[in-house]
Amino acid sequence: MIELVQVVKTFQAGLATPFTAVDGVSLSIPEAQITVLKGPSGSGKTTLLTLIGCMARPTSGRIHLHRLPGNVLPQLQAGDSVEITSLPERFLTAIRRRTFGFIFQQFNLIRGISVLENVMLPAYPTGEDHRSVEARAVQRLESLGLGRHLRASVERLSGGEAQRVAIARALINDPTVLIADEPTAHLDSRLSEDFMALMGQFKAAGKTLLITSHDPIVHGSPLADRVVELRDGQIVAEP
Repeated sequence: MIELVQVVKTFQAGLATPFTAVDGVSLSIPEAQITVLKGPSGSGKTTLLTLIGCMARPTSGRIHLHRLPGNVLPQLQAGDSVEITSLPERFLTAIRRRTFGFIFQQFNLIRGISVLENVMLPAYPTGEDHRSVEARAVQRLESLGLGRHLRASVERLSGGEAQRVAIARALINDPTVLIADEPTAHLDSRLSEDFMALMGQFKAAGKTLLITSHDPIVHGSPLADRVVELRDGQIVAEP
């Protein structure tokens, strides 16, 4: 479970025109469920994801990760809990790499290299044997119906194929939490439904999923266990 306690994120703090993107959010995100953050642009959804995913630090408040997987930090055992907001950057990097997988709105695939190489990239800093990483990447891609595209350049992929490559890349380090920021923004209705079906499979496999979206196919899906609505950096509705 992920627990946020009175989390605030203010940009340009101390200057004449500070902007508070997240304003006193307290929230518990259950394990092995799909939680959707909905709200208009500027509501604070993406900023909240960056804080939870250890990509930024809150201005104030606390974020706790409970029941961590093994091998995240040398001093922690599998199942331990940690308050991440005060950890040194090197520890945040380790937690981010081992605990979270990220699916971005723009997919952020690197042009000029193959599909397989794109998927393997997040595993390189772990120091794992190259052959083991490659075998796992091939398995991820084949499971998503992309086996015939292993050596293809990402420029040749369709939108749906590019997203599945991004999903395979997010899974390469076997994270316990998948974070997706507006993942269907550039997909048609059929592909958006396909995306949610995949998320349902990952939930069934025990992954925790946190998705931001204002797409009704996502936040209205029966697969979503919980929908939390944000506006102006605050929670305005939650079950």
